[in-house]
Amino acid sequence: MARIIQIRDVPDEVHEALSEAAAAEGLSLNRYVLNELNQVARRRAVVAHNKQVLREGRRRVKGNVSRTAVLDALQAGRSA
Repeated sequence: MARIIQIRDVPDEVHEALSEAAAAEGLSLNRYVLNELNQVARRRAVVAHNKQVLREGRRRVKGNVSRTAVLDALQAGRSA
């Protein structure tokens, strides 16, 4: 079921920028903002999933893995 969100106290310059962006894409302001909110929600889900993958990886190696080690391993995998 679709829900309604009402946002109050939007500064004029923010409303204008969103309206211009919507017009540039040929969308209504409502559709444009809805698309942006969908992207925010998807990013949040991806970040949560990535955190879970990292936790699982750490659990499997039985300890903390540094960010540098993860990035080095990713780079090595991409180079191979």
